[in-house]
Amino acid sequence: MEEIEIPTEHLHEAIKEKTEEHAGKEGGKSTLYIAVSTALMAVLAAIAGLLAGHHSNEALIEQVKASDQWAWYQAKSIKAAISALNPVKKENAPTPEQVKKDGEAIMDKAKEAEKNSEFHLNKHKTLAAAVTLFQVAIAVSAISILTKKTLLWYTGVVIALAGFGFLIAGIL
Repeated sequence: MEEIEIPTEHLHEAIKEKTEEHAGKEGGKSTLYIAVSTALMAVLAAIAGLLAGHHSNEALIEQVKASDQWAWYQAKSIKAAISALNPVKKENAPTPEQVKKDGEAIMDKAKEAEKNSEFHLNKHKTLAAAVTLFQVAIAVSAISILTKKTLLWYTGVVIALAGFGFLIAGIL
């Protein structure tokens, strides 16, 4: 699975320009708070993106392991069926009970790998939601600087807090 890209470079440039433009003017301090909080949102988005990519990769690896186990299970089952049909029994041929026991162990490993894959995929989805919320919060905060509307910044902070909630849920 591919990693989540976080295109925020142009927002950082716009925020920096507006911060410098407002420096020394009335409201320059609030612009600084907005700029710092937006940078923090970008850091959290990057962390969430990195973790989402990790869990995506782990989900894929676990799914491959599960597929391998199921293929092995099928191969052993086919081999046992062919062996059972052969009128000449080999002296070290596995008994049907051994085949069943081995098959159950392989099946258990396959199911465990599938369970792990699903766990990582759910973490990926949660962290991807966090990235999305952080990106929206960054955009709203950038718009607040451009429009000089502090209410938009508060909205961005609320959205970022929701993203932080998803980030924490994805970590735990």
